[in-house]
Amino acid sequence: MKYSSEISLLLTAIEEAYRQKSWHGTNLRGSVRGISAGEAAWRPGKNRHNIWEITVHCAYWKYAVRRRILGERRGSFPLEGSNWFSRPEKRADESSWRRDVKLLDAMHAAMIAAIADLRPSELPMIPRGSKFDNRAIITGIAAHDVYHAGQIQLIKKLMH
Repeated sequence: MKYSSEISLLLTAIEEAYRQKSWHGTNLRGSVRGISAGEAAWRPGKNRHNIWEITVHCAYWKYAVRRRILGERRGSFPLEGSNWFSRPEKRADESSWRRDVKLLDAMHAAMIAAIADLRPSELPMIPRGSKFDNRAIITGIAAHDVYHAGQIQLIKKLMH
């Protein structure tokens, strides 16, 4: 598929923030690479989010971006709730952690597909229930990924 130059640029920015090599350092996917369930569950302090919760939070917002730009209703995220999800739910086991990392990957892929299908004329449109247009929502998710990648990198430093 041939994308408009603006949509192509948006997709490039999102992929650099998520998984492709970029000048700014570790991206979101790279920040969780090699993390064990125990490390993902470690909290830097009382009432502070851990890496695991940040990972699922990022998956949720990728879902929310996709849902907003497609005009879909809430309620189809695979986990019950919204925004922040308590993790681990019981004990920190590797299969649960890996399942949530796969959820992040799946929500990213679905969001990318939705963005790639947008027409350039849809970028300035404000989705129902939003204060921001599609362009701002899309650039915002790239910034969101970079922000949380940095947060995860800091938590990893605090842990060791």
